[in-house]
Formats: sequence, structure tokens, C-alpha cells
Amino acid sequence: MQYMEKYESWLNGSCFDEQTKAELKAIENDDKEIKERFYKDLEFGTGGLRGIIGAGTNRMNIYTVGKATQGLADYILENNPKGAQMGVAIAYDSRNMSPEFAKKTGLTLCANGIKAYVFESLRPTPELSFAVRYLGCTAGVVVTASHNPPEYNGYKVYWQDGGQVPYPRDEAIIEKVNAVAGFNAIKTMDYDEAVAKGLYVTIGKEVDDEYIKNVKAQSLNPDIVAKTADSLKIVYTPLHGTGNIPVRRVLRETGFKNVYVVPEQEMPDGNFSTVGYPNPEDPKAFTLAIKLAKEVGADVIIGTDPDCDRVGVVVKDSKGEYIVLTGNMTGALLTNYMLSQKKEKGILPANGAVVKTIVTTEMIRPIAAEYGVKLFDVLTGFKYIGEKIKQFEETGEYTFVFGFEESYGCLSGTYARDKDAVVASMLVAELTAFYKNQGKTLYDGLIELYEKYGYYREGITSITLKGIEGVEKIKYIMDTLRKNPPKDFIGNNVMWLRDYTKSEFKNLITGETEKNTLPSSNVLHYTLENGDWVCVRPSGTEPKIKIYYGVKGTGLSDAASKLEAMGSYMKEMIEKL
Repeated sequence: MQYMEKYESWLNGSCFDEQTKAELKAIENDDKEIKERFYKDLEFGTGGLRGIIGAGTNRMNIYTVGKATQGLADYILENNPKGAQMGVAIAYDSRNMSPEFAKKTGLTLCANGIKAYVFESLRPTPELSFAVRYLGCTAGVVVTASHNPPEYNGYKVYWQDGGQVPYPRDEAIIEKVNAVAGFNAIKTMDYDEAVAKGLYVTIGKEVDDEYIKNVKAQSLNPDIVAKTADSLKIVYTPLHGTGNIPVRRVLRETGFKNVYVVPEQEMPDGNFSTVGYPNPEDPKAFTLAIKLAKEVGADVIIGTDPDCDRVGVVVKDSKGEYIVLTGNMTGALLTNYMLSQKKEKGILPANGAVVKTIVTTEMIRPIAAEYGVKLFDVLTGFKYIGEKIKQFEETGEYTFVFGFEESYGCLSGTYARDKDAVVASMLVAELTAFYKNQGKTLYDGLIELYEKYGYYREGITSITLKGIEGVEKIKYIMDTLRKNPPKDFIGNNVMWLRDYTKSEFKNLITGETEKNTLPSSNVLHYTLENGDWVCVRPSGTEPKIKIYYGVKGTGLSDAASKLEAMGSYMKEMIEKL
């Protein structure tokens, strides 16, 4: 069916409400907009859905959410006889339409005879991951688009281990979603009837309390927190998201007395009116927080994204200026802290393991070696770190100690199987107390790491390519790089070319090969002769192509200049394609 036929079917279809039809009627003379909304179905990918909110097959709305849920229900009923009674946990964030999408998800599951455990109000994504296992559910759904701009929303699916659905289960669910025979095939149920039958269950405080208890269990130095509690000052911003209540609670309950919340960004706001792009990776998101920090003399600023799975950190540098740490910097500091303190206290497992993604800082390699723990690399996306936790528990070969990715996500403990900014916020505050107790700042701690392990710096360049043309352009760029692989970057020869769609990789200098032990993925990773690296991949959640790169310098300024040169070179190279 062509896009205009789909458009007409929505305008005239009996299963679409009048509000949807009115929205579509308003664009009847805009062929480009109609095409954007209907030229394809919003793709249910390996993690779920993500797209712009609005009417149409290529948009996030109650119909596309209903179709995704119907496919998930069909999969559960066919593959897990006990799945209906085990139920599905459902959480949602502060984005526009999140409560409506969560309710639609719950009622569609109920109409299929599957119990739905729905949080009473907005909750962090990591709490959903925890709830799936705590409640013994067969699956979980969280309605969120993480840090995307306000026009987006999304839908992520988790399985009974608390992690995002892994391969090949993800592809089997996708098949079921694609097999739903139109929007008329989506089952639904009256809310009061679902509640009366015990199918729609509201959850809240009990799960909150257990989740927070598990987060607090990750604290390593409560005595140091107590010593510095009166003088340590923290500014916190939830960026209008779900972190406000749980982050403030865990900081309060672990002994932090002086926590100042950015008032303009305290309350949920799906339009993210003070930031627009609610991403702690963006330094502009901290403008108001830095203003408040200067007023109160804060030691550290902590910010979490809308669904509270990513944490951003701002510290004072050697000149007393507030600077935003990268996710790699924060992750390296926390990894070193967790390993060093566990070793000092005699609780570092002999078979301990740290897990990072292939685009995360290489500084973790010497840190892990220092403390005798095994380092694992996985594909981009925290779901792969979650898979490693499950694998370690099943085999007993390794014990998970810490995991993180460059995009501001990390996890300590195994109570959740996704990145958790609630525990990260607590640990960053504790780490700040740890250094303050020594008369140092968090920035001093970072410099100590550089001096000990090397001046590693990493960057990322994202090129946005929207719409139909953007999809084709991204495909063209990746195809071109595969057909004509670069031999060098800024005069440094490529040593290893790792194309993760292939079963083995090749050393372009020696000719030796190594097996690809990770799942197939549309990723190109280049390791250079001098140890620097570059990685190119399409974003799985946004219309972007992402270029990651890492360098190692002889000092701070040398690393910074090498990083800038690599960033400029890569941006120019990709744009020329």
C-alpha cells in the first residue's frame, strides 16, 4: 500500500478516533508531511519503538503502541505458557503521551489475558528493570525516548531477567509485531473491567522501597560520607524527568545533607522547556545548574536525563571553573573507585569482571589490569552489558563488579540489568566525599588517573540526517566505507579493521585474523598503529550517523589537540561522502 492510500485509510478507518482524523485532515495539502508519516511503518527494532509523536504509521501514537503490544502479547502467549499469569511490568517517564501509552500497553495486554503491573506514576527506567525481576514478570515495558528531543517518545521491551530483549528473542518478537494484521487486530479492554478482573494492577511504594534498598547497598564508604556531610554541597537537576524523587531520596538516606535542586528543572515537563534537548551529554543542559552551583559554592553538579538512566557530572577544574565531565571521565573515575575500594576492603572478587562497550575509553584496560580483574568489551548499548551479567550468573566463571558505556550510563550491582543514574548519582556524590576527605576535588582525582594510566581522551561527532533522504544517505556512507576502507587516519595507519557484520577481523599490517565473538552489527571499528581508534555506526534510536574516536596524548594539552584534530578530520571525511 502506498503512503497516500495509508493516509486515506486512517482518515476513513473505523478504528481511528476523531482527534487522530482531525490531526491528519489538517495536513491534507502537505504531501511531504503525509509521506513522512506514512511512507513506512514505525520500525519495531531490537529495543522496541522510538519516533516522533503524532498520527500516522511512522509515528508514535496509541495505535502503533497498541500494535507493538499486541505483537508482544502474541509472542508471550505462544512461547511461555505461564507468561500470562507472570505478567508484564510497565513504567513510563515524563514525556508527552507517556501515561497514555503506558495505559494503552497495559489494557492491550489485559485484553489478551496477560496481567499488567503498571506503576502509579512516572519512574526511572532502571527501576522497571528491577521490577521485572522483583515481581517475577515474564517481560517489562518502559515508555521513554530517553534523552531525545521533546517531540519524541519510545517503547522499550525487557525480558524476565530484567535486561532488554536479547538476540534472537528480539527478532522473534519483531516478527510477531509485523504479523499483526492491521490496527483492527489490536485487542483492548475497558480499564474498570481490567481492574475488576485483577488483570490491571497498580504498583508503587513497595517496589520503590526494595529498589532503593538495593541501590543503597552499593555504597562503599558511608563513614566518609558522614565525615563530610556538613560541608559537602551538591547541586542536582533531574532535567524535568523521573530522577527527582528517587535521586533525592537515595542521597538523603545515604547521609548527604546539602542537596540543592535546580528549581526551574525540578518538576516533570514533557516539553523540557528550559533545555529543549534534555541530555546530560550536552553542556548547555547544565546552564541553570552551574548558575545555582556558583551561588551556593557546590562541590559537584549531578544531572540525570528524563528516564534517569544516564548521569552527567560537572566539577570545578584547577582554575575553579565548572566543567562538564564526559561519560568516559565519569566512568573511569567510578571504575577506579569501585575496584580500589573493594580491594582495600577485601571484597573484590577473585574472578571479578568489568564490562564496557567497544566505543568506551581504553583507559579502563590498564585500570582493570592494575586490580587484576577481567575486562570485557561488548557492542554499543547497555543491553549487551546486561547480557554479560546474566551470562556470568549462569556460568559462575566471573563476578560482575561494574559496567559502563561512554554515553553516560553505568551500573554497580546486579539488582538491575540496565544503566542506572540513581545508583550513579549516589556513587558520584560518595566519590566527591571520598576526595573531599583528602582535601581534593573530583577534578584532582581525574588528573591523578591521567598521570597514573595515561592521558586518554575520547570524542563523538554526530551528523543528523533526517527523513527518507537521511536514511538513504546513512546507508550510502556505511556502504562506501565498507567498499573503500580507509588505510589511515591523519597519517596513522589502520592496523585492525573490525567490521562487525563479518565473522572475523583482519590486521591490515600483519595479515593475521581474529574471530568476531560479538553479534553481527552495522559497526566499523578501526584501531590505528599508534593505539588511537575510530568507530562509525548509525544510531539505533535517532536519525544520525555517529563517529566515535579515542586518542592518547603525552599530556592534557597534547591529548586535547590530538582529539580536536581527529574530530575535525572525521567530520570532514564523513561529510565528503
